[in-house]
Amino acid sequence: MTKRPQTVEDFETGILDGNRTVLARAITLVESQKSEHQKLAQDLLLKLLPHTGKALRVGITGVPGVGKSTTIEALGLYLTSIGKKVAVLAVDPSSSVTGGSILGDKTRMQNLSVEPNAFIRPSPTSGTLGGVTKKTRETMALCEAAGFDVILIETVGVGQSETAVSEMVDFFLCLMLPGAGDELQGIKKGVLEIADMIAVNKADGENEMRAKRAASEYRAALHILTPQSKNWSPPVITISGLTGQGLDHLWENIETNKEALSKSGEFEEKRNKQAVTWMHEMVEARLLSRLSENDQIIELINNCETDVRTGQLTAALAADRIYDALQEM
Repeated sequence: MTKRPQTVEDFETGILDGNRTVLARAITLVESQKSEHQKLAQDLLLKLLPHTGKALRVGITGVPGVGKSTTIEALGLYLTSIGKKVAVLAVDPSSSVTGGSILGDKTRMQNLSVEPNAFIRPSPTSGTLGGVTKKTRETMALCEAAGFDVILIETVGVGQSETAVSEMVDFFLCLMLPGAGDELQGIKKGVLEIADMIAVNKADGENEMRAKRAASEYRAALHILTPQSKNWSPPVITISGLTGQGLDHLWENIETNKEALSKSGEFEEKRNKQAVTWMHEMVEARLLSRLSENDQIIELINNCETDVRTGQLTAALAADRIYDALQEM
């Protein structure tokens, strides 16, 4: 039985040893809202920083029903079969009313969940932008320190989650349904602009020809867009998460992308830019935390909300009052 870690050193040792139980507890620590836990978590992340950054981070998105979980499980099993250690961070939608989340990914990925070289961690979004948990970056760092080679991040596929995830990964994969037609008309241009590859899923059985036609239409759509990288043109492929068809080709493209971007220096530049973005996000989070922890500010916010609601104060003036009060602290 694993001894429950009590100190930063306990967590550090367990994670560097690849202990799954300690890793899971460390992620829970990072996700905690308690101030004492946050202090411990930040100290731990600082110690583990030299051991991070070696994993390949892959974001995966797609509309509900496209087969994200099935594809991620199949891809994870393929990667472990070729000797990779894989962590799956599945961002689960939280209820905006109760704060509860489904957290059903371990039951949806039953085969991968028992694979010795795989680790699945569902994380509630807790109402954060676009369904991306605020602690996803920290969780990625913990998994990298624990020795995982590939980190797969599944988005909820709604709102701005695609953009948020694309800004924290090395490669962004967009899964599409076969039978482009109406789907192509309804696709968000923004998703195509940030995708590093499009994979038309469910290309098996009767759907195979429809998937190939859809892939041709998606290629035509991509031609009218300017690639976000001068060193990479997003390919469009067909796969089947159900049968595993095309997953080797999918992974080959991901590795080719890393090789091309590393050679040009773009890969490192992208990572550095993401680190700076992470810094700004943490500053914003701590400022908001400071607002919510000060009784005087909380009272002022409540009063301003009442005045804005009753029309006695504009939203802009209310924001100025709160900001000025924070400045005086």
